[in-house]
Amino acid sequence: MGFRLPAAIRRVSFSSSQTSSKVTNVPKGYLAVYVGEEMKRFVIPMSYLNQTSFQDLLSQAEEEFGYDHPMGGLTIPCTEDDFLNITSRFNEL
Repeated sequence: MGFRLPAAIRRVSFSSSQTSSKVTNVPKGYLAVYVGEEMKRFVIPMSYLNQTSFQDLLSQAEEEFGYDHPMGGLTIPCTEDDFLNITSRFNEL
């Protein structure tokens, strides 16, 4: 039994040459966030914004970056593994 990535999270590799096309690839009701040292891009449901643990991540992002996010999108200051562990619990509810 291995770790399964929730279907609600879609990981897309980041490349600066593809930034403009990826902005348009976010479906309605979702948002893109960048996570980890490699700034992996995840497209997550907006419903995650209501989760207390995700709001904690947003507070950390505000403390670290203010409103100036280096990737041009929302940057979450945690490891990719931590992000996946937190968001995977949202689908268990």
